[in-house]
Amino acid sequence: MHVKGIEMRALYLDCFAGISGDMLLGALIACGVPKEHLQQELARLNLPGWNLHVDTVQRNGIGAVDILVEMHDAPTHGRHLAEIEGILSGSSLPQRVQERALAVFRRLAEAEAKIHGTTPQKIHFHEVGAIDAIVDITGACIGLEYLGVENVISSPLPMGRGFVECAHGTLPLPAPAVLELLRGVPAYGVDVEAELVTPTGAALVTTLAASYGPLPAMEIQATGYGAGKRQLPDRPNLLRAILGTMDAHFATSAPEVAVLETNLDDLSPQFYDVVMGRLFDAGALDVYLTPIQMKKGRPAILLTALAEPARAEALADVLFRETPTLGVRFHTMKRICLEREWQTVATEYGQIRVKVGHWKGAATVASPEYEDVKAAALATGAPIHKVYQAARAAYNHQTGG
Repeated sequence: MHVKGIEMRALYLDCFAGISGDMLLGALIACGVPKEHLQQELARLNLPGWNLHVDTVQRNGIGAVDILVEMHDAPTHGRHLAEIEGILSGSSLPQRVQERALAVFRRLAEAEAKIHGTTPQKIHFHEVGAIDAIVDITGACIGLEYLGVENVISSPLPMGRGFVECAHGTLPLPAPAVLELLRGVPAYGVDVEAELVTPTGAALVTTLAASYGPLPAMEIQATGYGAGKRQLPDRPNLLRAILGTMDAHFATSAPEVAVLETNLDDLSPQFYDVVMGRLFDAGALDVYLTPIQMKKGRPAILLTALAEPARAEALADVLFRETPTLGVRFHTMKRICLEREWQTVATEYGQIRVKVGHWKGAATVASPEYEDVKAAALATGAPIHKVYQAARAAYNHQTGG
């Protein structure tokens, strides 16, 4: 029986030319956020002295939305985190908009504090504390709320080179705050002398995005482009936002796992049991052995272990300590797992637990627990296959097949 999953609204950020606050806001408007709605919601910030200009421009023949926050009779100085928190929490914006915007600023404060050797509360935001940055960040969160976006995915981020002028003087690119914000995020260098990812853009994407990689499987509903302010020599200065729906279960049940592999041709087969046990003790999700043939016709075993990425080093420690291997290969991949639950069934041989796997709300597989089946077989003297079959029959009877 096919069970349709619950769909969620998702936004994919294709950052081929980087990301900034105004580029993201422009892309969201291009995806369908009305300018009038944005202005009405931003007015709830109670920040006077600015106007929002929304224009349509072209970059390399592609139409895009260009955002400019024009200030008049408004202070352009920076603010401390507490001031920004007060502005947001004192507004009448929806709760999730406030929470998302506050999370962006707090993440940025933590990054700046680490760079300057102080605390987030003492950080004085310069460029990102001014009104235009507050409007960009809050406006982006308003746009996500209007579009009903529940899941944000981003492409890897390109890093330009050169220098940029800021309140602290001349800084190398990527800016120190950007590099701190992108810890743990996939990025790559490009031969472009320009700031492609701004601190505001880095704070937004690393706070809002749940994952990074290529465009996921989704039903595309809209595409929008947000324009950057300068011309780039080798690419259109645009942020592309792709709005669509994706299966909520698939989006939340496919975490990354680390895959570690090593070829072994000189380990006694008796020792594999201990090696596997210690890998599981170190956090392995699965361990398996595959017969292979190496060079010069040598028979060998490919040992493969799966683990959460944070446990990869611990598993490598076990492999180097417990086996004669000289090297371990590893990479990451997505893994989809069924939701699991235990049910206990009564059989003529005793109580047996059954592991049940669910996909999209429907039970798709049920397996009697081996240890329970083994214990019942030993206790009663019954053939183990008969105990197993009895547990399967009892489960089918209990659930109606």
